[in-house]
Amino acid sequence: MITKTDCVLWLTLILLWPTTKAAAAATGLNAKPNCPEKCGEVTIPYPFGIGENCALNNHFILQCNHNSELLLGTSNIPVLEISVENGTILGSIRTAKSCYNASRANPLISSSVSPTNLGEGPFRFSNTRNKLIGSGCDTLALMSDATQGLISGCASFCAAETPYVNTTKDFCSGLGCCQIPFPRSVKTLDISLSSFYNHTRTSNIRPCDYAFLVDETFDMPLPSGSVEEEFNLSNGRIEWVVKEQRCETSIDLADYACRDNTDCINSENGHGYRCLCKQGFHGNPYLGCYDIDECKEPTKYKCYGTCKNTIGNYTCHCPLGKHGDGKVGCEGLGITKIFTIIGAIIVAVILGVLILILRKERRKQRNFLKNGGIILQHQRVRIFKAAELEKATKNYDDSHLLGEGGFGSVYKGVLPDNTQVAVKKPRETDKIQINKEFQQELGIISQVNHKNVVKILGLCLETKVPLLVYEFVSNGTLYHHIRDKNSQILSTWKHRLRIAVETALALDYFHSLASPPIIHGDVKSTNILLDENYIAKVADFGASMLISLDQTTTATKIQGTFGYLDPEYVVSGILTEKSDVYSYGVVLVELLTGLKPGFFLTSDNQKINMVHHFLCCIENNSLFQILGFKVADKIEMEEIQTVAELAKKCVSSIGIQRPTMKEVAEELDRLKRLHDSLWAQENSKETEHLSGESLKNSKSEHSTAMASRQDNQTAISFDIENYSYSV
Repeated sequence: MITKTDCVLWLTLILLWPTTKAAAAATGLNAKPNCPEKCGEVTIPYPFGIGENCALNNHFILQCNHNSELLLGTSNIPVLEISVENGTILGSIRTAKSCYNASRANPLISSSVSPTNLGEGPFRFSNTRNKLIGSGCDTLALMSDATQGLISGCASFCAAETPYVNTTKDFCSGLGCCQIPFPRSVKTLDISLSSFYNHTRTSNIRPCDYAFLVDETFDMPLPSGSVEEEFNLSNGRIEWVVKEQRCETSIDLADYACRDNTDCINSENGHGYRCLCKQGFHGNPYLGCYDIDECKEPTKYKCYGTCKNTIGNYTCHCPLGKHGDGKVGCEGLGITKIFTIIGAIIVAVILGVLILILRKERRKQRNFLKNGGIILQHQRVRIFKAAELEKATKNYDDSHLLGEGGFGSVYKGVLPDNTQVAVKKPRETDKIQINKEFQQELGIISQVNHKNVVKILGLCLETKVPLLVYEFVSNGTLYHHIRDKNSQILSTWKHRLRIAVETALALDYFHSLASPPIIHGDVKSTNILLDENYIAKVADFGASMLISLDQTTTATKIQGTFGYLDPEYVVSGILTEKSDVYSYGVVLVELLTGLKPGFFLTSDNQKINMVHHFLCCIENNSLFQILGFKVADKIEMEEIQTVAELAKKCVSSIGIQRPTMKEVAEELDRLKRLHDSLWAQENSKETEHLSGESLKNSKSEHSTAMASRQDNQTAISFDIENYSYSV
């Protein structure tokens, strides 16, 4: 039975409801109602939450343990801060540490760090906020992604007997400490340590090495390098999105996460979007944003007249008798003065626009001269305008992105004559020096005309860093076809052998026929492209000429791709033609086995190097157990064995023991011609058999061809003592 008191109570609640709702909005709650807002000192904003009913979905469920420590999902990463505005999490990432006894060069303490996996959720390590830091002497700090193989690393050295120790991360220049930026779209991070000289040259300067991830905006001292020091965690920045789709495809969906008065922001680090309150609104964009009453915050929002709040903004009118912008100031103005001010503003705007145009043109001209335009414009190389390439690539739209790497990005473009091109756009932060030697050599490189080399069509000198324009190659990279189990072009040994020959001929052209000779410096399967007829074309040649590197000293930053790097180059820092031979040998191993270069996990979770695994299989006569394709017959098995032995010589750890690219190309080309000849003979014999020829004569001819083939298979031999070779 409803009493009179109950009626009064309900009436009071109804009357107070709008006030209560407004008060709740004004508090700007971060979490859902009846959900914890904090774990220890860390605030937990929605869409995150502790418990299934407090989070948007399972990806955003956090754990608060008995020590009031906040943990991220299944990865169990300790969370120090969550930002809705920036879409980031500050978390504690495990540090790699290794201590050693320099006199014996044997590790005393070895801390193996298991990979940090962000799981299937919408989380990625920030590529703009993070960087990898290596600290120590004779130290190589590496970071890799389980899905992409080895990514990058940096080297740190110390002068002998000089106890150089950095105090902050801002001075990591390679001496006692090194640092390297972080790549995009990484979800799994494996940090490890290595050494060039096994610490035999560093005495006892710093007994411990470190490799760790750090948020570059977070100030922290570097480890001192002592054995007793506890430096197990560092602070890294993790980016998150609320959904994995883009804004354009999500805004009309039922599960669109952005509430009222919000903007949708696409992630620049992979896929997905996040939400922000519109300008003039505050709150949690995933729960709702409310209007800011600027008139109630006069110290923050200035008004020298009458203030009136509007939705998302406010107006301010000067008092009667005064003129001006009430938000800036009010004063008494006459009509003449008003027109004078208006005229001055118009003139200032016109002058400002003209100055911006002149500055832009001067900047283009300055870049043109700095990048060697005077020399290059008189050579046979096409000079593109910056505006011409912007139009061809639709202002470098993401839809035209062909690929990314350590150098920058490559975009597809279409010129006015419908010619398709690939525009290589280096990062402006890279310190690329354009000297006279490069200007002259680029003119020579631009004349390279080989059917197995991607041709340079021209360059643009109006940008801060020159843009290179190549011919467009349509059928992707060799790396993609090796990994694609459905690729028909690599289903037979014949095509794999042909691609190996075409690549070797291109590298031999660089080393033997180009003038001056060209060292590629980054031979890998991703730099071998296939055209519409699946002909191999080598790309990114001459890249080492873009880098001002003193080859007489040890490099503090290794250029190239881990897994393909020549061991001698890693130690000495000197790039030679034999470095290209080693990298080509790794590509041969890829063609034979289908394995990724670098390290991989075996069935018993042992980490093993791909090249070492390949050499062991040759020694154990188990090569055919690791081939990445089906072998047709015994003849192909013999050819594969010959190529495998050649690859073994190419990946020798001693450069002088490797063949030259000319020897490699001649051997593979001879083998291909023999293969084609035997194939033609077999087809001819089959025709003769069908027309009634004797089977005995067919077998005799086949035996003669096999004998001839074996006579021609003269392997390359080396005299190690005299450093000479013969074919």
